[in-house]
Amino acid sequence: MVFSSNVFLMAFLPVTLLFYFLIPQKFVKARNAVLLTASLFFYGWGEPKYILVMLGSVLFNYFLALILAKSVFQRSLLLVLSVAGNLGILGFFKYTDFLIDTVNGVLGGGLSPLNIALPIGISFYTFQTMSYVIDVYRGKVKVQKDLLSFASYVTLFPQLIAGPIVRYSDVELQLTARSSSADQISDGIRRFIIGFGKKVLLANQVFVIWKELSAMEELSAASAWLGAIAFTFQIYFDFSGYSDMAIGLGKILGFDYLENFNYPYISRSITEFWRRWHMSLSSWFKEYVYVPLGGNRKGLKRQIFNIAVVWSLTGLWHGASWNFVAWGVYFGLILIVEKLWLLRRLEDLPKAAGHIYSLILIVVGWVIFAIDDLGQVAEYIGMMFGSCGAAVDDGFFYFLQTRWILMTACMIGSTPLPAAFGRWIMGKLDEYPVIAGLAETGFLLAVMTVSVAFLVSGSYNPFLYFRF
Repeated sequence: MVFSSNVFLMAFLPVTLLFYFLIPQKFVKARNAVLLTASLFFYGWGEPKYILVMLGSVLFNYFLALILAKSVFQRSLLLVLSVAGNLGILGFFKYTDFLIDTVNGVLGGGLSPLNIALPIGISFYTFQTMSYVIDVYRGKVKVQKDLLSFASYVTLFPQLIAGPIVRYSDVELQLTARSSSADQISDGIRRFIIGFGKKVLLANQVFVIWKELSAMEELSAASAWLGAIAFTFQIYFDFSGYSDMAIGLGKILGFDYLENFNYPYISRSITEFWRRWHMSLSSWFKEYVYVPLGGNRKGLKRQIFNIAVVWSLTGLWHGASWNFVAWGVYFGLILIVEKLWLLRRLEDLPKAAGHIYSLILIVVGWVIFAIDDLGQVAEYIGMMFGSCGAAVDDGFFYFLQTRWILMTACMIGSTPLPAAFGRWIMGKLDEYPVIAGLAETGFLLAVMTVSVAFLVSGSYNPFLYFRF
């Protein structure tokens, strides 16, 4: 089940909210029970058999954390057991066939792949449960003794299958005491509708450009860049739209999730880009991998090694395919170069130069991410830089002529300009609160109505990050 689907909007969400809000706010455990039941149904809608895998992860980490909290000795051993168990589950489902294919390719073996289906969202909830046990070990959070509360934290449907990665410390207090004020619910609805519009009106539509251009055997440089830029917009509005919807739903239910995106395409360096893109994942790797490895505290050589490790793992986290490994290595190398000398030079250049430099590298990086076959990745990037000879072709002008409004909307929508314009309008209407309220409500209703209309008539709708 996805947020941008009729069954979610017309059935699952209204029924869940009805039962949830029928329970008085003071009965938090009862509300948690409703959320747990709804979340298991939400998850099982697509893959019911993998509910057992998720519940197994919940029970494993819950009891291990209880033992760890009471233990005086062998605490490090228990932590190693937790990390090994979590990574073992993730590795089995996500990387077994990848390892078999790699061994067959290198050694020429005939091992048969197991054809293991990847449980939706396993990378997200595994990182959440693993960070919880680590934080209990560090003494950063108190162990959660109530199994219902812990299970609700792990399975909560807004962030269950595509993030953001919510650390236990961020919602620890809200699991046992929370409220949903009218203002908070209003903010949540507003955020959900904006994310819904991003997904349906922008991501789904711009995907068509990438789909058609990437399927062609030969492209001019201009068409190849147009296709790559279309995917660059698609993945941003797809994932940031999902994050907006998740954060909005969390607000409605009384949870405050941290932001996951901060206009990454306005960055002036790749270092800045990764401070703004998928912030919950970047901060997770920093907190639980980069810093424990030594971070920048053990000299430059060790820091470079740590960056290389983190970005190799980041690439693998996104998928069991060599293009994801190459994608992680690609950005890791750029970040190392920036750390060594390039960042200081970028600061001396005009802002526009930094933006152009960053965007070129980001767009090329998304091509590596989007295409599974490394040979095809090389061919497509080659076409971007003129391997087919033609700088421009008729196809480029066709897509530009028919989709320029969409591309312009994506370009503007990926910057802070729409939000700033909205604040300016609301500021002008401060003296007329009724008109301001009607204007905002009318805008949100228009976005929702048009989005639902597109959803009903459209065909492409999955979220890209579901496969991770």
